[in-house]
Amino acid sequence: MELEYLSTETAPNPDAAVIWLHGLGASGHDFEPVVPELGLPANAAVRFIFPHAPELPVTVNGGMRMPAWYDIKAMDIDRVIDHEQLKASADAVIRLVQQQIDSGIDSRRIILAGFSQGGAVAYEAALSFSQPLAGLLGLSTYFATAETVQVAPANQSIPVNIYHGTRDPMVIEALGQRSVQAMKQLGITANYKTYPMEHNVCLEEIVDIGAFIRAVLKL
Repeated sequence: MELEYLSTETAPNPDAAVIWLHGLGASGHDFEPVVPELGLPANAAVRFIFPHAPELPVTVNGGMRMPAWYDIKAMDIDRVIDHEQLKASADAVIRLVQQQIDSGIDSRRIILAGFSQGGAVAYEAALSFSQPLAGLLGLSTYFATAETVQVAPANQSIPVNIYHGTRDPMVIEALGQRSVQAMKQLGITANYKTYPMEHNVCLEEIVDIGAFIRAVLKL
């Protein structure tokens, strides 16, 4: 699977990249407007890549086809999902990471971020990638492959920030907390912060995302 994507650069000749995955039913356009709000320095040259998920039938939505990283078969707290599709999406994201490396960007200057379904894919892709990455952001998401992921030694110490809404009716906050505990069991330290919001992003969170990007990329 080859992913189509949007790409925007904050300055010519980028030396860093952020690959940011949208949620179920959305598209790469979802987070594109956030880039100018991140407070990155004027001289920072960062390439933002916003992939589009393929269209798949989604069981919990009556089998309707929509942009989805994988099928969700049941919406209980344990999220019955199609793990093969999630892994295929993670592999496609890893190919995007490799493209950035091949273009001359050091893997240690590449961040993976994902919202909701996209976050579950970002967790799998980043933690299993064989070269060290700059950081991992999980936004209103859950760790769907916590019991099966093969954590690469190169990313055992990857900086991880997890952000969640305390009023989220779609991905309840307990799933965000569970992600932190699952990572701890894998020997990975994740910072966790909540916001008084539902299943979305808020301005305070966008400011924090910008701070994370600046910190791990040393901008």
